[in-house]
Amino acid sequence: MALFRTVSEAEATGKVKAVYDDIKATKKIDVVPNFWKALSVNPEHLEAVWQKLKVVMKPGKLDPLTKEIIALAVSITNNCEY
Repeated sequence: MALFRTVSEAEATGKVKAVYDDIKATKKIDVVPNFWKALSVNPEHLEAVWQKLKVVMKPGKLDPLTKEIIALAVSITNNCEY
């Protein structure tokens, strides 16, 4: 049983749908990860977090793949279950 309600992809409208669509297009995936669905109850926060992540993950001194690998390594080191 979930601790709080999220917005599924099927019921997403407006800002949530737009962010979900952008996440799938940007990451080239077919399903929105649960992390983003957990933020969906507050569409403004969902959009802000997604926009910030897109800026952070842009190519720079490190390419996006290297940044993803670092994020994964940090998550593993911190024993994240997600």
